[in-house]
Amino acid sequence: MRDLTGNLPTLRGVFPDYAAPIVRKANDGVRELATARWGMPSPAFALKGRNSDPGVTNVRNVASPHWRRWLGVESRCVVPFTSFSENESLPDGSHPPVWFALDDSRPLGFFAGVWTRWTSVRKVKEGETTNDLFAFLTTEPNAIVKPIHAKAMPVILTGREEIETWLSAPTPEAMKLQRPLPDGALRIVARGSREDGPTEP
Repeated sequence: MRDLTGNLPTLRGVFPDYAAPIVRKANDGVRELATARWGMPSPAFALKGRNSDPGVTNVRNVASPHWRRWLGVESRCVVPFTSFSENESLPDGSHPPVWFALDDSRPLGFFAGVWTRWTSVRKVKEGETTNDLFAFLTTEPNAIVKPIHAKAMPVILTGREEIETWLSAPTPEAMKLQRPLPDGALRIVARGSREDGPTEP
């Protein structure tokens, strides 16, 4: 695999509109590790009255014409992760993060993602820029995520075969991977932010 990231440091966290690593297939067919800004271009209706586009972090409705253009092999990628968080709504009005991973050791996993090269104004102070952008697919939450975030969870690929299908298969076959991870394949590994001092469940 071609590595375009250089001396990439360990990332303590990834936030919307910041750069993160993705794995994609280059025009010459070689897989490459690259960085892209988190947030795909927003639909036109979401930009009315705005002078910048911070991007959309996840893709749910793959039937939308806005997203269909990026569902082909040339625009698919995988997004590596070790854990991800959703905010829990507590009775006191606070919304602390709850952290999910494949197991307690937080092994490397992959979200099913899409990417594109796009020219837009991400931030007014930056002006118009051209960037590689990405987002990942979401789907219905499984029984582990649903009590924390009832609307959605990331599409997580398990094993080399699913990763290969996502990166190489025809679109109808690849879209079958947009499903919740089995309940037993995910667990809560911490609660709270780093500032609060995450606690093990």
